[in-house]
Amino acid sequence: MANTAQARKRARQAETHRQHNAGRRSMMRTYIKKVLAAVAAGNKEEAQAAYNEAVPLIDRSANNGLIHKNKAARFKSRLNTRVKAL
Repeated sequence: MANTAQARKRARQAETHRQHNAGRRSMMRTYIKKVLAAVAAGNKEEAQAAYNEAVPLIDRSANNGLIHKNKAARFKSRLNTRVKAL
């Protein structure tokens, strides 16, 4: 357990940030799954629309430090490849 006042505060902040990041990460994954579901259904228009919604969210996640920039690029590249393959 944290002994100093600043350590207690950092523990509180860390928990708040953890919960915030978990929500953002979950939202990002949901948008990715929407693209994959549309691709699996074979609906190119819906998949393209879902991809266009997911890209800015993935970029924002990378800019905010939630995921690494290379990971964001990899997500976008793989999703785009699947959408174009339809």
